[in-house]
Formats: sequence, structure tokens, C-alpha cells
Amino acid sequence: MSIQAYSEKASCERLLSVHRWTDKLLSFRTTRPAGYRFTAGQFARLGLEVDGEMVSRAYSITSAEDADVLEYYAIIVPGGQFTTRLDALQPGDPVWVEKLSYGFMTADRFTDGRQLWMMATGTGLGPYVSILQQPEVWRRFDDLVVVHGVRQREELTYIEQFEALRRQAGEQGWPARLHMLRCVTRETDLPPGEGLLAGRITTLLRDGLLEQVVGLPMSLEQTRVMACGNPEMVTELRELLRERGMTPLRRTGGGQFVTEDYW
Repeated sequence: MSIQAYSEKASCERLLSVHRWTDKLLSFRTTRPAGYRFTAGQFARLGLEVDGEMVSRAYSITSAEDADVLEYYAIIVPGGQFTTRLDALQPGDPVWVEKLSYGFMTADRFTDGRQLWMMATGTGLGPYVSILQQPEVWRRFDDLVVVHGVRQREELTYIEQFEALRRQAGEQGWPARLHMLRCVTRETDLPPGEGLLAGRITTLLRDGLLEQVVGLPMSLEQTRVMACGNPEMVTELRELLRERGMTPLRRTGGGQFVTEDYW
């Protein structure tokens, strides 16, 4: 798409900073367009100029809804047209942000239940970083369970941020309890005492280990589930939840889980 055509639906913002978790994982911040609105859990579509044309991709927003800047969580795809350019950006460079936000994987869609399980692989963690910065989700649920699956320990991110949110909740008197489960698939010699689990999220769920570690059995009445990440994980998780009698959340009401494919 031409830059002129894209400018009709996007705002030209500026890159503020980049935080590199690994050589392939990074978080980056941009200025926020005037009047830009989103609901925690949604994603933005961003545009970069590549060889005179505009190339756009979707990225989950990890910022709080009322933050002055927008933060995103990304994986660098080797040879990828967009991420190769993204990886080379410097603070001050232009990043186009489309004026609308997208997505339906938001916690406010659940109207009942007391436990919110948030399962993710890789950068699918991003929406939950935003969701857990919203005080209302801590007041709405009794237990918030984040399950993050990665291949290697170095890919476990936002650890300090989640701990800071836990402390903030205590200081503010927000009633929900935050449980963090981190699952690693390609390392079996995990250090004890760090709360790490060896195995895939779906395997650990099928075996009952996730519920055992947290001490919260899932139920149709109380458990609500969000899943975001690798499409294979999401597909398998849907089937496991259906086997338990759960159904997808619908706009007309009812259902216990909502999912989104995300790499």
C-alpha cells in the first residue's frame, strides 16, 4: 500500500524505546495518537515504510488503557519483511499506528465466573500484560492465573512487571490473587524453587498438573479461560476445554473461554 493511502487510516507516530529480551524478542514503545482508544487485550495494526511502500502487521498492546505511550511485544522473524525493518529502527524513527484497535479477547466479555485463567505461548503473553494493569480485573475475579509456555527459559519475559503488579495489588487492596505458572518445553533440568514446569501447556493441563500446582480445580461455574498464542496450542486447548464441557464465549452470552491465534 502506498504511504499516502495508508496515511488516511493511520497516524504517523515515533519510536520511543526498544527493550531487547533476547536476540529475537523485543518490546518497543511509540508515542500514542491523540484520541486513540483500546480495551486491554486488543491489538494494534502498525505500519512501516519498506522500499517506498507501507507494510503493516498486528501487534498486541501491552500498555495500560490509560498509558501515555503504547507498548508492544514482538518476535523478530528471520527474513520477515516487517520485522527486519522493525529490528533496525532507532528512537525517533516513524511508526504508523492505525486509528482503530482490534480484537475481542478482552476480560470484560466475561459476565460471570471467579477464576480467570490466561494461557499463552511466546508473545501471546502480551494481551495479559495489558489486562493485568487494569484495576477492575483484580476486583472482578478472585483468582488470576497466568500460564506462559516457552521453549527456553531465556524466553520468559515480563517477570518483574508481573511481580510489580502483584505488589501494587496488595498495596491498593485489590482482592484477587495472582498465580504465575511458567512452562518450558525444551529444558528438563530446571532449577528447583523457581516455579518452573517442564512440558507443554496442553500436556500439563491434560495431566491435571496446572490445577494441582495452583490449587484451583477448573469448573464450569467458576472458571473462565483466555488462550493466546501458537495456533496448534490454541486448537488443542479448545478441544481439552470442550472435553470438560466448556464452550466458546459468544457475543450473545454464555461460554467459558475465548481464544486468539498469535505467533
